[in-house]
Parts: sequence; structure tokens; C-alpha cells
Amino acid sequence: MKLNSFRKKSPWILHYNAGSCNGCDIEILACLAPKYDIERFGIINTGNPKQSDVLLVTGPVTKRSRERLVEIYAQMPEPKVVVSCGACACTGGVFRGMYNCEGGIDQYIPVDVYVCGCGSRPEQIIDGVIEALAILEKKTKDLEQSIRLKKEPVKEDTQLNRRDIAAEIKEIA
Repeated sequence: MKLNSFRKKSPWILHYNAGSCNGCDIEILACLAPKYDIERFGIINTGNPKQSDVLLVTGPVTKRSRERLVEIYAQMPEPKVVVSCGACACTGGVFRGMYNCEGGIDQYIPVDVYVCGCGSRPEQIIDGVIEALAILEKKTKDLEQSIRLKKEPVKEDTQLNRRDIAAEIKEIA
């Protein structure tokens, strides 16, 4: 089974706010605005975890968002990449130590790229997404290779073409 090659050229990103002040969310929206317009590169913002390749998380994990975050991560197809966007998602940020804050998202799901900053700039977010796409491409190649190694070689139908017939005739003669 070969993975779809179109996923490499048009990755789908799922943005999830785990409980932030919305500062990073506004900066993510700025990435979609005409000044940066990341959609022109084929990057699509989706709302369905079953169709997404990259999970972009903002905000610290709260008691209410913890189960949902793990559930969303589990629903994403392999290979998947997680980007932790903002100080809150990376470490808990200004909410760290509060009664309902559990901390950074890396305590519950594996994180591939960290985009730090309180109110990460759109340029930083785009750089993080580009780094995530490179990691996604590497994971895709690794997954394809592991599938190839596990799969037994398929015997192709032996259809003879004119060259094969001519070669067989020469061997007989």
C-alpha cells in the first residue's frame, strides 16, 4: 500500500486551542490573512482530525481539555506531527501553577516542533509549520519503508510482450 503522494504537497493542519488567552490564535489567523496567506502553498486549515496531518496546539492543557487533546491526537492518521505553539502550549506559560492548568502539551502527547513566545509571531508559526512539514515528509518515508519491509513481494502477472517472445525464440533457436 503506497501512501497518497498528494499529502506531501497539500498538508492539512488542525488547530486546537487547549485553553489559552487567544493571543496565539490571533497570530495563527494572521497567517491565513493576505499578508502571509499560507494557503497559497497548499496548506489547508481543517476542522477534522481524521483528515489532518499536522496538529497545531495553542494554550496550556487544562483539566477539561486534557482528554479531548489525547482523543484528537489518537484520531489523526499516521504519520502525524504535533506543533506546540506559544509559551502556554510549550510550558504552561502564565497559567502555570493555576488550579486548572496541567502544564504543557508534551506531558500528554509527543511534540515534534516547539514554537516559543507569548504571542508567537506569524513568521515564527510559519517557520514551525515548515519544520513540521519536513518532519512529516521524513515520517512518511519511514512509514512507507516499514510497510514495504513488512509486505511480501507480490508476484506480478507474467504477461509476455513482443520483446519477451523474441528473446525466448532466440534462446530456443
